[in-house]
Amino acid sequence: MIISVNPNPAVDRTLVVPEFALEKTIRASQVAIGVGGKAACASWVLGELGIPSTVLAFAAGHPGRELESLLRRKGVKTNFIWVKGETRVHFLVVCEDGSGQSTFGVDTLEISDADVEELHRRYTASLKHADAILIGSTLPRGRNPELYTEFVREARSRNIPVVFDCFGPFLEAALQAGPTIIKPNQVELEGLVGRKIRTLKDARKAGQEILDKYGTMVVATMGSQGAVAVLEGRAYQVPPPKVPKVVSTAGTGDAVLAGLTYAAAFKRPMEEGLIMGFAAAGGVLQTLATADCRREDVEKLIPTIELIPL
Repeated sequence: MIISVNPNPAVDRTLVVPEFALEKTIRASQVAIGVGGKAACASWVLGELGIPSTVLAFAAGHPGRELESLLRRKGVKTNFIWVKGETRVHFLVVCEDGSGQSTFGVDTLEISDADVEELHRRYTASLKHADAILIGSTLPRGRNPELYTEFVREARSRNIPVVFDCFGPFLEAALQAGPTIIKPNQVELEGLVGRKIRTLKDARKAGQEILDKYGTMVVATMGSQGAVAVLEGRAYQVPPPKVPKVVSTAGTGDAVLAGLTYAAAFKRPMEEGLIMGFAAAGGVLQTLATADCRREDVEKLIPTIELIPL
């Protein structure tokens, strides 16, 4: 079983608008509801592809129930700890002309020390039947990033692969315990190595440094350049998936996480996970809701994904 740890998930509401401007009423032409939070999004993608997983998360209020329903409709199991406050709701505003999109969100969960202890207890219990752990989320406001160090260390001590995607102090804390693979973006990779990353060659060098230091493989997303994957003993450029029309980019990175976690859980070559993940990302590009995709789109894209040796 894949266990997706996402302490601070969200419900994403996407609005398509003709323009975005202050001090005026803007009427949306389209609305879509999706899942927010990296690990929960990845599980939503896995569910569409028929791969079982369980999301371990805090949840609260009506948005929490809505999130639970969204996940279960895709066949994803939920292990929610019900707390005070409300599960986050993100609002994504997408311009009709393709000029860009923005996300608005705020932390609304109220987490106690006892809630964190319960999360840790359930996480430890889940390791008994975990084939892989996916951790992808910030922690609720005010919580110590070192909790992720403990989570990664506990899984790795049992030889359970860990796929990790978060930013800043959360990523730095997790690296201390040596996750199996991380998926930083270009800015996050710069933060880890302390210098600018401008080219694929720069990213490949930075990824190799992380692999040498922590024993952690790296898949770094590089915007329009695609991604650089630094694996054990080999590295690849992965060009962006080619799709007829980009509807929304929200959740594409989480689709890549889904593929990587699939490979880790089922002991498949990581190349297979890269191909699945980037095909799923191409599927997500063609839908409006965050991290949503259609299985048939993903299957069509799989033969088109390139892994170019570096």
